[in-house]
Amino acid sequence: MCGITGFMNFGKRVSEDDLKILRAMGETLNRRGPDAKDEYHSDFAALCHRRLSVVDIEGGAQPMVKTMRGGVFAICYNGEIYNTEELRRELAAMGYEFDGHSDTEVLLTSYIQWGEECVKKLNGIFAFTIYDSEKEQFFFARDGGGVKPYFYSTAGGGFMFASEIKALLEHPAVSRDADKFGVAELFLIGPGKTPGRTAFRDVLELKPGFCGTFSREGLNIYPYFAIRAQEHTDSLNDTIYTLRALICDSIKRQLVSDVPLCTFLSGGLDSSIISYVAAKEFGESGRGKLTTYSVDYEDNDKYFKKSFYQPNSDGYYINLMREFIGSDHKNVVLNNDDVGDALLDSVLARDLPGMADVESSLLLFCREVKKTHTVVLSGECADEIFGGYPWFTNKEMLSKADFPWSGNTKIKAGLVRDDILTLDPEEYVYERYKQTIDEAPKTGLETPGDARIKEITMLNYKWFMQTLLSRKDHSSMYSGLEVRVPFCDTRILQYAYNIPWEMKGLAGREKGLLRKAFEGILPDEIVSRKKSPYPKSHNPVYTKNVENKVLNILSDRESPIFEIVKYNKLKELIDTKAAMFTKPWYGQLMNYPQILAYMYMINEWLKIYAVNIV
Repeated sequence: MCGITGFMNFGKRVSEDDLKILRAMGETLNRRGPDAKDEYHSDFAALCHRRLSVVDIEGGAQPMVKTMRGGVFAICYNGEIYNTEELRRELAAMGYEFDGHSDTEVLLTSYIQWGEECVKKLNGIFAFTIYDSEKEQFFFARDGGGVKPYFYSTAGGGFMFASEIKALLEHPAVSRDADKFGVAELFLIGPGKTPGRTAFRDVLELKPGFCGTFSREGLNIYPYFAIRAQEHTDSLNDTIYTLRALICDSIKRQLVSDVPLCTFLSGGLDSSIISYVAAKEFGESGRGKLTTYSVDYEDNDKYFKKSFYQPNSDGYYINLMREFIGSDHKNVVLNNDDVGDALLDSVLARDLPGMADVESSLLLFCREVKKTHTVVLSGECADEIFGGYPWFTNKEMLSKADFPWSGNTKIKAGLVRDDILTLDPEEYVYERYKQTIDEAPKTGLETPGDARIKEITMLNYKWFMQTLLSRKDHSSMYSGLEVRVPFCDTRILQYAYNIPWEMKGLAGREKGLLRKAFEGILPDEIVSRKKSPYPKSHNPVYTKNVENKVLNILSDRESPIFEIVKYNKLKELIDTKAAMFTKPWYGQLMNYPQILAYMYMINEWLKIYAVNIV
């Protein structure tokens, strides 16, 4: 896991001034790659790398350069390829030799052998750029799940890329402008974002499963992976067997590491599956006892109130699983004021306003885990593909023609100044919703119910899941911690998408099939536990912290947020404790304190990044 950045421009040769710009871009990524740094440049291209050493500590340095067939090939890569050894054996049989055992070298060699088709052979999480002197081009790609980020810009006539937006903003050609669409993203879509877009006008994001080239012919971006609709013909027993095999294989592949590795354990089904398989593999391979981590907040049990979205707390189930797998468990308890104060770090990590305390707490949690471990496995993505959220089972949420985790569009739009948000807010949201469901792959053989489930699944895959993956990557990499997500294996995404709901929602339960697949393997109480999301703080100390932050904003009429937001509406928000909101701002847990936190994050983002509203 690393930070990557660079640029190519055929209009001018790389100069010393350009290299200074490259180094400034690279410096912004030091947190992603604290272990090593280097650069490479040719006449028209430059690459910069910041490394977090995980596999082949000595031999995996980047940018990695190979000279073959009279050409030069150089790679800047962020990620992990989980089928490295299979590819290495295949390439070795063709006569290729390797200097080390890193996946970087295998990836670069794969491109040299198979060209752009190499991405179709990869199993892993990745974002990379390869300079090819033979073709005078960059070739770049992002994994099919969207686990690793890849931002780019064509401002100034060239092509620039980076793991994080902040690196691109260091290039003088990239503006800090946000137009009406950027504002709409913040208030109508945020903290999610339209696939391929960001709130910055000049900064785009490569979509998951896409790759492309930049050459003298220009920019060409195209998909190499997309979920396909297929008739599911497996019996229930065969489906359970296949699903369990895919999940276990994905987890085992992702345990490869030359540095300490652990898992997150919330006591929920997804993290319990991962921790169980990892602990079993550790024991069988002689790697000793698995370390597991969980997170909570000071006095959270005292103030916890169960709700439709959060029916129970995690403690009992964590202890149950810890004893069941015999892990060395560590529980991180966060101070609530620290969680509020870390909202600023969350903005700096993501370069955009994020998911309030579920984001800042994750950042602090990862900071603690990093003190003892460098790699962690986490349970993201299972809910999106196996139907774990209420909007897969609640008839009203399932049928509504809107993003089921959002809503309140008119109320959100009402916060924004009339001269800033000049588009129709409901139309803006609906167009994005409608385009996604229209593109949901179908065979034409589905029942109406299964057709709708596929639409909801595609909404989750392209929107909600991407927000959670972005949160996880930026919050963890801010402390140089690599997080792997076994459920996001593209083989699982593809297979699960086509399973009919009568199987997926077995026994009328959310994630019923996944529960059945591990019935008799995990404790019954874990298998039957109702879905409970990542914990948020219920402590009034946190609420007071963010209220004070917003009151400070209101005390200064020159606060940047008032370039966008109506003063009286922000004041009403805090005076009424967000009574105008009929449901969470986003997801399941963004209520009054989280909405205030989001407003604070927007204000700090505008200020720190010197955003121009145009």
